[in-house]
Amino acid sequence: MTPAIDERDRIRAAMERILSGSHVHSNGALTVVALATEARVPRNALTQRHQDLKNEFYERVRARGGVPDSEKRLRARVVKLKEQHADDVKEIQELKTANEILVRALHQAQMENRQIRLQLVERLDNFRVLPTQPCPPAR
Repeated sequence: MTPAIDERDRIRAAMERILSGSHVHSNGALTVVALATEARVPRNALTQRHQDLKNEFYERVRARGGVPDSEKRLRARVVKLKEQHADDVKEIQELKTANEILVRALHQAQMENRQIRLQLVERLDNFRVLPTQPCPPAR
């Protein structure tokens, strides 16, 4: 598909409308998608054929002190991911600590079990089996 002859002019006009707040065909967001919608061109016209206009749009947004909506969303996502990462690091540390405690307890139980078994072997002649008593009838 060949681009329309007036595609660059439509993109520039859409850029002016969005930046002045008088958008007609889009939601007025400071994004390439909104710019393409406003200019009534496919998005790839900005990402592939007219990258210079896309870059100019973002430069003008930044020059006005604004931040493109896509960048705002990404920054918010980064903040959430950093918080989640910090929580994960804390949880991992807690799990490592719990694991060390459980390994020590298991080791202690194994040592005690080994000592009891050795004591049983040494005292085997001290044990005698008691006769079993009949169980009382169930009521």
